[in-house]
Amino acid sequence: MVKRGDLDGVARHAALVFGAAIALTPLLWMLSASLMATGEASTLPLRLLPKRPTLEHYGTLFTRLDMARHFFNSAIVTVTATLMSLLVTSLAGYAFAKLRFRGRDNLFRGLALALVVPGQVGMLPLFLLLRQLGLVNTYLGAMLPYFASVYAIFLIRQYALAVPDDLLDAARIDGAGELRIFATIVLPLIKPILVTLAAYTFLSAWNDFLWPLIVLSDSHKYTLPVALANLVGEHVQDTELMMAGAVVTVIPALGVFLAIQRHYVRGIMAGGVKG
Repeated sequence: MVKRGDLDGVARHAALVFGAAIALTPLLWMLSASLMATGEASTLPLRLLPKRPTLEHYGTLFTRLDMARHFFNSAIVTVTATLMSLLVTSLAGYAFAKLRFRGRDNLFRGLALALVVPGQVGMLPLFLLLRQLGLVNTYLGAMLPYFASVYAIFLIRQYALAVPDDLLDAARIDGAGELRIFATIVLPLIKPILVTLAAYTFLSAWNDFLWPLIVLSDSHKYTLPVALANLVGEHVQDTELMMAGAVVTVIPALGVFLAIQRHYVRGIMAGGVKG
């Protein structure tokens, strides 16, 4: 006799499989359409699989349309932004959690208020500031907003609060400086949240369209999302070429997320209950 609990479990798994199938169907069709011959994806009735798979659209992207350069631009901006964000926000989060200085709590409250302000609101003053500094239309200008994310500082601070003060005080008594304490004691303990933020920052920077569109005017410096948007304008009828460009844009971000998804979810859960 089948137990009620077993039926509930089967129903839950069936619902999850159904939801996953719905979510993955557009991505799978995107990949399939990128392998179709020109015009095949626009025929009716809609084809789900290519009649004769071809890689000609990928060849067009990386030869005639110079998509390799835009891929390189995205990689430079994203990797540098992620590394600098981890460095700056981990130091700031540790300082707010464990170092005592005048105005620390008030300053943190002020930063926390910035979490409720939409990022688009700050784009105009940030753009004007970068223009005064001569950083418009530069890679540094494209990646600078990620260097000091308030959200990342908040998460690291909440996570670092769980590091025992006695452990840090013992290291200070032994003569260790704050940087050595941070590097040898604190960093290993907050590694889960750092992995989480690395994934979050990488995905955000890689997929960002609006800020690179605003700050970059030279088409040779465009990141992949901006280049793909321009590609749509120039080749709006070539659905298969658009899908190939979308695959090139999506696969690296998807690969990074799948590689560290376990650490990502664990870090988000842990960061939500600490502090």
